[in-house]
Order: sequence, then structure tokens, then C-alpha cells
Amino acid sequence: MKSQFRHVALFGKYAAPGAPVANASSRKVLEDIASFLTSQGCTVVVEADTVANTGLQGYAALDMDAIGRQCDLGLVVGGDGTMLGIGRQMAPYGVALIGINQGRLGFITDIPLNNYQDALAPMLGGTFEEDHRSLMHARVMRAGVCVFDALAMNDVVVNRGATSGMVELRVEVDGHLVSNQRADGLIIATPTGSTAYSLSAGGPLMHPSIPAWVMVPIAPHTLTNRPIVLADPAEVAIELIAGRDASASFDMQSLATLQHGDRIIVRRSEHRARFLHPQGWSYFDTLRKKLHWNEGT
Repeated sequence: MKSQFRHVALFGKYAAPGAPVANASSRKVLEDIASFLTSQGCTVVVEADTVANTGLQGYAALDMDAIGRQCDLGLVVGGDGTMLGIGRQMAPYGVALIGINQGRLGFITDIPLNNYQDALAPMLGGTFEEDHRSLMHARVMRAGVCVFDALAMNDVVVNRGATSGMVELRVEVDGHLVSNQRADGLIIATPTGSTAYSLSAGGPLMHPSIPAWVMVPIAPHTLTNRPIVLADPAEVAIELIAGRDASASFDMQSLATLQHGDRIIVRRSEHRARFLHPQGWSYFDTLRKKLHWNEGT
């Protein structure tokens, strides 16, 4: 069966420069996958940073913008962190993504590396489950001026400084005051992010098809400050009232240092990530496997 996807971009997980053994291992994995894609009738290109760090040769190297404009499928080889980063960047282009798990958990990179050919062949032929994931668009406003702008697929987190006490935050939803909270921080998570930091802080699991966010306080001073689920068309505003060395992070990567009076405005992005899964994929199967439910029964 030949692929229904003509132009496929390959994104790899790689170590930092100066780790030649790890990058050589990644190069061998990517070479095997690229060869398999070619055998299925795909024209393969490789993301430019992947080429630069692994030394993979023989395929055109394209930047993110060129991949978004020219490719109809992206194959991400790595862990969930790699998939989140690629998902954020490909969402504005509508490029579908398939994840091959070379990491640990694999909530969204769900094809095992040791069995990728059996799973991938029918998907390339058009047999798959399609899964759309919402993104958040967050801005840090300072005196009415945007000083930081980012997309997040997992979460937006306001955190206290590493050596400081609690922060005080004013939280509004659609312009209505929710509360002034004293806590170690606050998480706004998408359904995708509900299995990440939000879960560790006591938030609920949310099915990815639910158009909602969850707002989860981190170690709140008042124990009645509990997680709350919000409709995702809402606009959430978080203002830093007090606290030293506070910061805002977006998918735990992009970081903005906050000043008193800064407002983090979170809205639903107009873009969604497109994930493809093997036929028969179920979110509940993923939860059961990754969270080790039913073990010992």
C-alpha cells in the first residue's frame, strides 16, 4: 500500500551539541525511518535543526516555515516534549503529525519505536484516527504593552521564585473577579496538559475532546481554593499583586520574568494541532497504560 501523504517531514529528537554518541544513535533511527517512508512512496524532507544536530544526510533540510507550507504530514520521533514543540509550530499550518515514541511516557507520541513499521504502514495508506488538540494563546501585558507572546499546548503556569515565598494573584475570567489567591503559583491547563503539571498539582483528567481548561492552584494558602474547570472560549487574566522573582512559563519552556502589576492574558488560540493515531486508538487505553491502571487485578 502506497502512502496517501506525498510530502512527509521528519522531526528528530537529538541531544545538545557535543553529545556525539547520542546524536549518532538518533541519526541511525532517523535513517531507518526515512528509508521506510521512501519505500512507501513518500518524498521525505528533514527539519533543519535535526539535520544540523544529527548529521543525517541524503534528504532536503527545511526550516519550520517551509515544512508548514510544503508538507502534508510530519513524523515526530522523540517524546512528548518534542511533540509539544513541533505541534505548537505546525498548528498554524494545519500539518498532521504522527508521533513515534523515543521518550518515556508517550501520552501523545503513541507508536512504539520497536514496532513503528507495522503501525505506520496502514496510517500512511489512510487508515488512522484523527485527533485535534486545542492550544492557548498567552500574552504578558505590562502597563498596557505586550512584552511576551506565546502559544501553549499543555499549560500556562505562573510560579513563585525559587527562594521566595508565596505569590499573590488576582484572577479574572471574562472580566469578572474570581479570587485573589495566595499560593506557590497557578496552572491553566488544556485537556492535553491535564496529564502533566496540572495532574501533579491535584487537577482532574480531561478528555481531549472537551472544549475546556482547568485552573489549578499550586499549594494554595487557603485550602478551599480548588481546581475549577472553565469553558475554553473564556479569557483568563492573572495579575501579579505580590511576590518576588515570579515568572510565567508556557509549556514549561518559554519563560517570562514578571513584575508587580503584570497581567497574563490567556485565550483560546485560533489554531489546533492535528494528531494522527493508529486505527482503534483510544484515549482511555492510553490512560490505562501510562498511568498503570488495573495493574495487579
